[in-house]
Amino acid sequence: MSRPYLRHQSGRMFDNAFLEACSKVHPSLPFIFYIPITLALFGWGLYSGTTTVVRAAIFVPLGVLTWITMEYCIHRYFFHWEGNGPFTRRVHEIAHGYHHKYPDDATRLVMPLGASIPLAILISGLLWLLGSPVWALPYFCGIVWGYLAYDFIHWATHHLTPRTAWGKALRAHHMAHHFATPDRNFGISNRWVDILVGSGGKRPAKRSEEELSLERPQA
Repeated sequence: MSRPYLRHQSGRMFDNAFLEACSKVHPSLPFIFYIPITLALFGWGLYSGTTTVVRAAIFVPLGVLTWITMEYCIHRYFFHWEGNGPFTRRVHEIAHGYHHKYPDDATRLVMPLGASIPLAILISGLLWLLGSPVWALPYFCGIVWGYLAYDFIHWATHHLTPRTAWGKALRAHHMAHHFATPDRNFGISNRWVDILVGSGGKRPAKRSEEELSLERPQA
């Protein structure tokens, strides 16, 4: 299974000029916005005694793992859900369909702040309601840092040439999702979740002319 795509091109997502501008984001913007905020929050938490180094060593990695789970579920069950009507198909087109159609559009490779900020507010609000900042603060920072790693890796798989075996394997994993098996390979920052749940796949190997000739009807 594959989806139609246009290489090295971009298209319009919205007729409205303001919405169209908001749908585009420079790849550096999430890092410029979130890194100072989370580092300041994390530093304040340690300095004020709101959290501790020991709790941070436990809950930051748990936050990263939580994001990895969210990343997989959002990609598989929301981004690739098209629904049955024009509204749900339009939501799919905005959320992810455009990216599959124009995979090389660098202005739409990371999540716009208009989408990530409400999600961050929702997560931080739920954690605040639990009333345990000693673990909730480093846990939230871990989720955000996991998200930033995901954004960077997604951008890098499309626009950088990997130099390590890990990078090459991860890029092949994601490119297979785009150009051969869009119903497989939902992990972006990693491959192990797809391996764990059995949703991994590879691009079909090119068959030789001899193999193809064996399938042709004989005269």
